[in-house]
Amino acid sequence: MKKLGLKVIGVVIIAVFLLHSSVLMAASSEQTKLNQINSDKKEAEADLKEVQAEKSKAVQQVEELSNQIAEYQSQIDQIDAQISELNTKIEASEEQLAKAEEDYSKQEELLEARLVATYEAGETSYLDFILSSESITDLISNYYLVTEIATNDSELLEKIQKQKEEIEEAKKTLEGSKQELATSKANKESVSAQLQTAKKSKNEQVAKLTEDEKEIQAHIEELRTASTQIEKEIEAARKRYEEQIAALNKGSGSSSSGGSYNSGGSGVLQRPVSSGTITATMYYSSGAYHGALDYGVPVGTPVYAAADGVVIQTANLSGSYGTYVVIQHAGGLQSWYAHGTRGSICVSPGQTVSRGQLIMKSGNTGNSSGPHLHFEVRVSPYNYSNCRVDPRNYF
Repeated sequence: MKKLGLKVIGVVIIAVFLLHSSVLMAASSEQTKLNQINSDKKEAEADLKEVQAEKSKAVQQVEELSNQIAEYQSQIDQIDAQISELNTKIEASEEQLAKAEEDYSKQEELLEARLVATYEAGETSYLDFILSSESITDLISNYYLVTEIATNDSELLEKIQKQKEEIEEAKKTLEGSKQELATSKANKESVSAQLQTAKKSKNEQVAKLTEDEKEIQAHIEELRTASTQIEKEIEAARKRYEEQIAALNKGSGSSSSGGSYNSGGSGVLQRPVSSGTITATMYYSSGAYHGALDYGVPVGTPVYAAADGVVIQTANLSGSYGTYVVIQHAGGLQSWYAHGTRGSICVSPGQTVSRGQLIMKSGNTGNSSGPHLHFEVRVSPYNYSNCRVDPRNYF
C-alpha cells in the first residue's frame, strides 16, 4: 500500500513536471511569435514610412515639374512678344528703307539732269554768264541766279549723300533685327523642346500617383490653367483702377472696419468667415502644394473682405475657382475668395470695400469637392506658381 502511494506521488510529480515544461514551452513559443509579430510590425511601419516618403516625393516632383512647365510657358510667351515686336520693327525698317531708296532715286535722277544740262551748256561758265550782263540790274539778277543754282547743287549733293547714309543705316538696322529675330526663334525652339520634355516627365510622374493624388493634381492643374487667364484680366483691371489703388495705399494707415464682421485680430488681414474650421492649409495631406486655406463652411455662409481694398475682379466660372472675388489691398497684397454661391456676389469691380464688408456667400461651385471657402493671399507679381503666401502670416 505504501509502495502504491509512492508510485502515485511519483506519477503526479512527473505529470506536474511535464505540464510545467509544456507550459514553459508554450509560453516560449508565444513569446517567439510575439517577438516575430513585433518585428513584422516594425518592418511594416518602416515600409509604410518609405511608401509615404516615396508618395510625397512623387507629388513633389509633379509640383516641381508643373512649376517648370509654367516657367517655360512664360518664357515662350515673352519670346513670342519679342518676335511680334521684332516683326513690327522689321516691317517699319523695310518701309523706311523703301522710302529712302525711292527718294534717293528721285534725287539721283535730278542730279543726272543737272549734269546733262551743264554738259550741254559746253564751255559756258557761271563767270561768263555774269559777265554777259548788259546792265547793273542784269548783273545783280544773274549773280543771284548763279548763287541760287550753286546753292541748290550743293544742297542736292548733300541731300543725296545723307539719303545714302540713311539707306545704309536702315539696312544695318534691318539686318540686326532679322538676326535678333532668328535668335529669338531659335530660343523659342529650345525652350519649347524643354517644355515638351518637362511635360513628358510630368506625365510619367503623374502616372505613379494614387487615384486620390491624381484627383488633387487635376484640381491643381485646373486652378493653375484658369489662374493664368485670370491673372491677365486682373493685371488689366489693376491698370484700370490704379487711381483707386493709389488712394488706398495713400490712406492705408487708417484702416477701418466698415462691414458687419470683425474677427478682432490686430493683423493686416482678418479671417474671411466668422465660423468654420480650416480643412486644408498651404499643403494637402498628400504633400502637394495647395497655396491657400480652405474653410469648411456650409453653403450660404457670409464671406467678408479680409481688409480694406478695391475689388478688381469678380466672375462666375463653371470650373476651377467657380464664383470668385479678387480684392487688391494696400501694401501690394491681393486676396482671392473662391467657390462661392452663384449669384451671391454683392460687390463689383472698381468698388472700394471695407474690412469686414460682406462680399459674397460661400458655396460649392467650380472644381470643389464639397462646400467650403477657398481663400488665397498673393503678393506681387501675383502669379499662381510662386506668389501665393500663407494668409495666417497676416492675421
